[in-house]
Amino acid sequence: MNLAGDPEIGETKITSYTSKGLPGSRGQRAKGDAFKSQWRGGGGDALKAAGYPAKADMAKFDKVTVIAILTYLVILVTMVYGPIAAMLVEMFPTRIRYTSMSLPYHIGNGWFGGLLPTTAFAIVAQTGNMYNGLWYPIIVAGMTFVIGMLFVKETKDVDIYAND
Repeated sequence: MNLAGDPEIGETKITSYTSKGLPGSRGQRAKGDAFKSQWRGGGGDALKAAGYPAKADMAKFDKVTVIAILTYLVILVTMVYGPIAAMLVEMFPTRIRYTSMSLPYHIGNGWFGGLLPTTAFAIVAQTGNMYNGLWYPIIVAGMTFVIGMLFVKETKDVDIYAND
């Protein structure tokens, strides 16, 4: 990334643009087409010159390792989701349990988790550093930990069958 904010591939500078202030969709389309032709023309050659392959070499793809890593990650997720279900049942009285469990669960997973790729990409696009997008999940996880430690009470002795 140079000081002007335009991306570089090796020695080739790819000039970006903004559609802000361009007259109508025709002006925006013309700028977009010019950018795409610059990218396809200069960018593709620049990628080859910088040593990037045109596509992945599937002969170097280790399927067993990828499956093992994915299996490990699924096991970690299931280790979290099991206790969450039990804790949520114990946290709320029977008459409001379904709504009380559903609302925070879906806000947390849907909004924070669902928007993670979009938000992380926006952070990367804004800062130009591909690692800055990792701060979003780190901060959300940190906030979740602090809020959980401060406000979530122990539920092991709660009678889940109590009539309200």
